[in-house]
Amino acid sequence: MDLLNYAFMQRALLAAVLVGVTAPAVGVYLVQRRQALMGDGIGHVAMTGVGLGFLLSASPVWMATAVSVLGAVLMELIRWYGRTRGDIALAMLFYGGMAGGVMFINLAPGGSSATLTSYLFGSLSTVSPSDVTAICLLAAFVVLVTLGLRRQLFAVGQDEEFARVTGLPVRALNLLTAVTAAVTVTVAMRVVGLLLVSALMVVPVAAAQQLGRSFAATFAIAVALGVTVAVGGTVTSYYQDVPPGATIVLLTIAAFVALTALSAPLARRRARAAAAAAPAGDPAGRAIPAGRTAPDEVGA
Repeated sequence: MDLLNYAFMQRALLAAVLVGVTAPAVGVYLVQRRQALMGDGIGHVAMTGVGLGFLLSASPVWMATAVSVLGAVLMELIRWYGRTRGDIALAMLFYGGMAGGVMFINLAPGGSSATLTSYLFGSLSTVSPSDVTAICLLAAFVVLVTLGLRRQLFAVGQDEEFARVTGLPVRALNLLTAVTAAVTVTVAMRVVGLLLVSALMVVPVAAAQQLGRSFAATFAIAVALGVTVAVGGTVTSYYQDVPPGATIVLLTIAAFVALTALSAPLARRRARAAAAAAPAGDPAGRAIPAGRTAPDEVGA
């Protein structure tokens, strides 16, 4: 493949693989917790970090990481204590983050609308060697958290009250999930873009739930699908000269539609088989909803 002869495409493909792994790996917990739009909100906040990076002549990736982690912590605090006015506070945080990013980038020397667009929607040619180093380090953190603490994170996402009774540090795990989501946003922003990263965190998980009958299966399918669409979108973007972020998201949605269509007859067959295997009048034969399972099946 001729695209591998170019250093910028080698960097872009490596970043795409890491994005494809990390975004669904975090997204599966966000979907389970019904916080599918958290990535979108963090993306707005991370824009301020990007703008500050340019204004202060610092690394936009590392500055975005710091600001988005702070934003994720604030989001969790608002969720815990915000009560009735929490939604207003979150809205101000999201829109203030985006406005701050636009302002800082335009105030920075050499800042332009083209620079802003590359971070909002992704850009292959702007993935630098220093970006790759930062992305690799941040992706390693995400993988360690999502795999190393998968049982604990699953338990908290499934039932916070039960997890608290069993002695798990629920608030600390919720905070860690939010921070990991913030790190994932900065991992993905150079390829997918800050405005589209949430789709790669959520849609592969929703697609995987059409086939996976356990949490572990859903996790594996979502990550495999994420890597496939991220690499496929990056390659398509190179050959067709189209935006990488939009291409990746559209491929992800197409995969979701295809898997949904394929899973319908499979679900009917499973339901018939379960009904035939269950004793008469016993509702235990009902199929487990996709993506939901008992805690002891997480590592299955």
